[in-house]
Amino acid sequence: MAFNGNRLASEDDCDRDMASILNERRRVALAEMDNAPFSWFHVKLCTVAGIGFFTDAYDIFAIDIAVNMLKFTYEDGYISPWKSTGLKVASAIGNLVGQLIFGWLADFYGRKRMYGIELMIMITATFCQAMSGQAPAVGIIGVLIFWRFIMGVGIGGDYPLSAIIASEFAATKIRGRLMTVVFACQGWGQLTSAIVSIIVLSAFKDAILSAPYPASTPIDYCWRILIGFGCIPGVIALYFRLTIPETPRFTMDIERNVSQASKDIHAVLGTTTYVVDKALTEHAKAPRASRADFIAYFSQWKNLKVIIGTAYSWFALDIAFYGLGLNSSIILSAIHFSPYEPTSTSRSVFEGLRNNGIGNLILSVAGLIPGYWVSFLFIDTWGRKPIQLMGFIILTILFLVMGFCYDVFVASESGRHVFVFLYCLANFFQNFGPNTTTFIIPGEAFPTRYRSTAHGISAAFGKLGAVVAQLAWGGTGGSVKLIMQIFAFIMLTGVLSTLLLPETKQRSLEDISNEEQRGYITGMCHSLTSQTRLTLYIPFSGVVDPLREVSRRW
Repeated sequence: MAFNGNRLASEDDCDRDMASILNERRRVALAEMDNAPFSWFHVKLCTVAGIGFFTDAYDIFAIDIAVNMLKFTYEDGYISPWKSTGLKVASAIGNLVGQLIFGWLADFYGRKRMYGIELMIMITATFCQAMSGQAPAVGIIGVLIFWRFIMGVGIGGDYPLSAIIASEFAATKIRGRLMTVVFACQGWGQLTSAIVSIIVLSAFKDAILSAPYPASTPIDYCWRILIGFGCIPGVIALYFRLTIPETPRFTMDIERNVSQASKDIHAVLGTTTYVVDKALTEHAKAPRASRADFIAYFSQWKNLKVIIGTAYSWFALDIAFYGLGLNSSIILSAIHFSPYEPTSTSRSVFEGLRNNGIGNLILSVAGLIPGYWVSFLFIDTWGRKPIQLMGFIILTILFLVMGFCYDVFVASESGRHVFVFLYCLANFFQNFGPNTTTFIIPGEAFPTRYRSTAHGISAAFGKLGAVVAQLAWGGTGGSVKLIMQIFAFIMLTGVLSTLLLPETKQRSLEDISNEEQRGYITGMCHSLTSQTRLTLYIPFSGVVDPLREVSRRW
């Protein structure tokens, strides 16, 4: 394409022709990503994002075990329900704040610029928890609540960032499985918190048994090591997070730099070769995020119903997921599943804490982890919406049975084992169900300029559900029977919200967004002068590109 001598066409004609070229260039670039084969870059992406979710789950759920250690260290063997609730709910409130803030920041400043910052917040806050102390004017519980809130902000930021980066880099046919692998690392984090607690207690066994009741000094070491261990995976992943490239979709649709996005695709996937000179580095005219545009997009029912569906479904799910996950020790104790009866001896303390860790380990292995990986098998074939519907329906039935038959179950040894089996089954269908899909769908269902923001909003509603769940435990006096009945009703409402959602499997992100893609770019932000020369050579492997050699004179 060349401009020599006098201008032979109007600037509007030039703008339309350039817009047509850029739209085609964008289409080809998107097709290249959507059809890319699975590569080592995808493995790296899953590993780096997955380590973050491993750390998230470890840091969140380790507190359920640590609370039982803290009560022997600082609370003379008893910690009030509201102090326990404060420790558990602080990170959830921080999650809510972090998801909203980082979700918006990732759409405004970019995924790459924010990725790693949230991990640094998590690492710092986790380390500070492990080093927290008590003084006459400051209680250890209050200090821990503060640092768990800060840690929660970092964890909250990890949700939209990891989800969107995985979604926007993934090929269409493997996107669901890739996002599931990232999210499934939660299960391994939760399992590891139980394993570390057992190892640490075993290491300090002699010191605990030889110390006078309640063995506060050796147990103080135990909970600090348990919490502090959460820093290690985060530190390992930090460098790789800071070096993750920007997603081509952000570069193309938000920075509106089609040329740079094409270069990034080439660098990441190694599938294209081209030379583009300065002309295409000018910003394209395309839809931009703004308050008016946000209102215009989400005021359409076809878009509004999607964010209502994703937000409420996540809210409903997290009421049960965190209601159970952060109180599993209370449930195991309430049904007398621990084979060791507590007494005021150091051995009783040790056995009770070890059995608590073993119980959490059993729950993770028997229900949580298998559920994630069964989702992995079916997410791209069966689809997101059927899995979520099935999960909510089965969870409704399970909680009804556990709630209304609770007295029968706890009346006998065999009944308690049946209750634990149903409890593990509920964990399984949370993860082979809405826990996985509520993470995936918001990362797919919205346009690039609002994808992270909308995911953050949806996730924040989920953490609001986690807060409600913890307050419900305190408000009901820890009544497992009543809690299960409430959970059953909440799961039923999740069935209704799922009906608002689209099916996203095997569809491109642009198709799911409900926006017309033809003519998405309307021109260039800067007009080309009469002396500008543009050369464009774009041989693509695997994609037919009509711009293979463009040469036209105006």
